Amino acid sequence: MQRPLGAQISHMLKSRGVDVIFGIPGVHNVEMYRGIEEAGITHVLARHEQGAGFMADGYSRATGKPGVCYLITGPGLCNAMTPLGQAYSDSVSVLAVTSCLDNVTGKRGQLHQMLDQRAAAGTVCEWSEEARDPETAYRLVDRALTGFASKRKRSCHIQVPIQSLGAMADAAPEAAQLPGLPKASSEDMRALVDRVLAAQKPIFVFGGGALGGAEVINDVLRMTGAAAFCTYAGRGLVSAKYPLYFGSFLARPDSASVFAEADLVVAMGTELSECDIWRDDLGHTAPMIRVDIDPEILAQARPGDVPILGDVGAVLKAMAVAIPARVDDRAPCWDVQKVAATKARWRAEVMTERPGIVEVAEALKAALPDDCMIYSDMTQFAYAAKEVWDMPRAGYWHHPYGFGTLGYALPAAIGGAVARRALPTLSILGDYGFQYTVQDLGTAVELGLSLPIIIWDNGKLAEIEESMIQSQIAPNAVVAQNPDFLALARAYGAGAVEPKSLEEMQQAVLAAFDAPVPTVIRVTPGVL
Repeated sequence: MQRPLGAQISHMLKSRGVDVIFGIPGVHNVEMYRGIEEAGITHVLARHEQGAGFMADGYSRATGKPGVCYLITGPGLCNAMTPLGQAYSDSVSVLAVTSCLDNVTGKRGQLHQMLDQRAAAGTVCEWSEEARDPETAYRLVDRALTGFASKRKRSCHIQVPIQSLGAMADAAPEAAQLPGLPKASSEDMRALVDRVLAAQKPIFVFGGGALGGAEVINDVLRMTGAAAFCTYAGRGLVSAKYPLYFGSFLARPDSASVFAEADLVVAMGTELSECDIWRDDLGHTAPMIRVDIDPEILAQARPGDVPILGDVGAVLKAMAVAIPARVDDRAPCWDVQKVAATKARWRAEVMTERPGIVEVAEALKAALPDDCMIYSDMTQFAYAAKEVWDMPRAGYWHHPYGFGTLGYALPAAIGGAVARRALPTLSILGDYGFQYTVQDLGTAVELGLSLPIIIWDNGKLAEIEESMIQSQIAPNAVVAQNPDFLALARAYGAGAVEPKSLEEMQQAVLAAFDAPVPTVIRVTPGVL
């Protein structure tokens, strides 16, 4: 049947598996809201478009499905450009659908007018396109969903003119089968296995792109006797009990000396970006085998390296089958005691650099169930925890790694909690970052989410203060007047508690998982 195009887009998304949309309605995009309930989609009302984008991001990270947000012309899109940039940076499938003005060349002074809205979104998305007719709109939706399924996930933006949204349109065509990720060739697989088994001291680096092979990674390591690191996004892929696991300490400067010992480096599903290693290069002199679905990453190969285009999960599963056919489990290729001593030294460095955080992190970890999904913000607590906290499961700690925005954790955790209604979700953020998106606490209360929200309240921008001191700059503009966070939480209708010991913190978090509304838990350094 015919419906206005705005309604047909919602029906199309539902037919493609979209169950939740995050957003804020407005006078320009009201036609996009005509078909949401009719299509059977749940809409989550954010308190700011930035929150809607982060909620879509958090939902996608929790489910592996696309996160969709509906936004209004002009400022609505602009408000969401930070989360769209974050999703692009961290390989998250977020689709933003917005309204746009019908004519921006012959008219000026219109409500929500921008010089070039499509181009603005294109600076933070993989692509940004305009659909002026139903066929183009449907084609762009399928283009986004196909890209999410078959290559590196990135944010995408579709804008539809206001008049087009209200015009009658036929329904979208039936969904076609989505393609899969690229597969490594048999020649590449043989070369990979041959090189790994020939190496005397191989070392693997696993990133977030290796999640599809999580169930076989520890078997592959045991069979090859290789050492391993994980990036922050890859934590949980390697068991903390594996004796040759160096942890997620890639950013420790002298991890470069570990890689200098290797005669083969295998990087799987990782950019090895600045935010992974915080130096110019990994430190290796040996050849590198790099497995990734992104040709741009593989183009960074040096002479002698072996780039392999393919789905890392499928590659790891093939290795788990091929290697036992060639060899029995190999003895450790690295010194087990040296690996343990190196990890202990790096952990001690974190404790020295960020006093008091590791002890709180360990107490929190001990209290959480293994299936708790964590969303953290740009805060010193998270910076320390990302190095020392070995996750029991891969893909269960989410952080704004690449773009590095404040204000991510609360709305992203709301998106994750919406996706995981019966499962525990936790938000960790600093006192400054909480105030970026505090208004979305209203959304969490409205939804009745049992969400613990830990605020690491050191009363200032402590990381920036330390950076100024290290740069021999007198600290300035790093202390701000904080509100009474507990009173603010209660004003929204949330729970509020301020534990005075590690045990009270643990009890508060566990109680919050069963509470009928979110609970703000203020943690003050030096008090616990």
